Amino acid sequence: MAAQGPQVCLEVRQIKKYFGDQTVLRDVSFSLPAGEILGLIGPNGAGKSTLFNIISGWQKADAGSVFFFGQEITSWTPKDLSRAGLARTFQVPQIFPEMSAWENVLMGAWLPPQSRPSFSKAQEEADHWLSLVGLLELRHTPARDLPLAQQRLVELAQVLATRPRLLLLDEIAAGFSLGAVKRLAAGLAKLRDQGLTLLLTDHLFNLLEEVADRVLALDRGEIIVQGPPAALIHHPDVVSAYLGTRCGAADNGEA
Repeated sequence: MAAQGPQVCLEVRQIKKYFGDQTVLRDVSFSLPAGEILGLIGPNGAGKSTLFNIISGWQKADAGSVFFFGQEITSWTPKDLSRAGLARTFQVPQIFPEMSAWENVLMGAWLPPQSRPSFSKAQEEADHWLSLVGLLELRHTPARDLPLAQQRLVELAQVLATRPRLLLLDEIAAGFSLGAVKRLAAGLAKLRDQGLTLLLTDHLFNLLEEVADRVLALDRGEIIVQGPPAALIHHPDVVSAYLGTRCGAADNGEA
C-alpha cells in the first residue's frame, strides 16, 4: 500500500467575493497540508486581507467553500473557529491596551473552554509564550505603552496561548528589523516542527524568504503563480504585479 501524504489542514475552494460591482476574489482555490508554512504575497489591492478575513470568519464569501481538516467551516463564526483551533493575528493588533502584556497572554491561555487549564497552568503558559516572543522582561508593561512591533508580538503570544492547529499571521513582521525578522522566522519554524500549520501574508518578502515552504502570489483576486519563495521573488508575473504593469491591472483599494 502506498504511503499516504500529509493530512490537509486547510482547503479553499473557488472563493469569490464582490464589493458592489467590483470583484475582489475570483475563484481562489488552494490547499495547505498540515505542518506546512504557506506564504501569501501580492500588491496592495490583490485581495490578501479579504481572503484572510473569509478564512477566519470575519467576512463571508459570495461563493465557494472553506474546509478545516475536512470539515466545512465556510459559515462558521470567529468564535467557533477559535474553539476548533484556527487562530489569527491582525495588521492592527487586537489586544487589551489597559492590560499588561502578561495579562493579555493569560487571557489567551484561559480562552478555550473545552480544554481550559488550571489557573496556575495558564500562568505558566503565559510566561512560556511571552518568553518565546522575547517579551518576558516586559510582562508587567501595559500593552498600550509598548511599540507597535512589540504589540504585534503580544498578540502573537496571545493567540499561540490558545493552542491553535492553524495560525494565520497578517503582516506580523511589519516594522521589524532584519534581526527581529530572523528571530521570528526561527521561532515560527520551531512551532511548525512542533506541529503547528501556518498561513502568513507579508507585503514584503523578508519573512517569507526565511520561513515559508511555499508561496502563493495573488493579484487582482487571482492566484497567478505559486512555488518556493526563491522561485517567486524574480518571477516575471510577480514582478509585474508589484510594479503595476500586468495587463489590465486595477487598484481596488483593498490590501
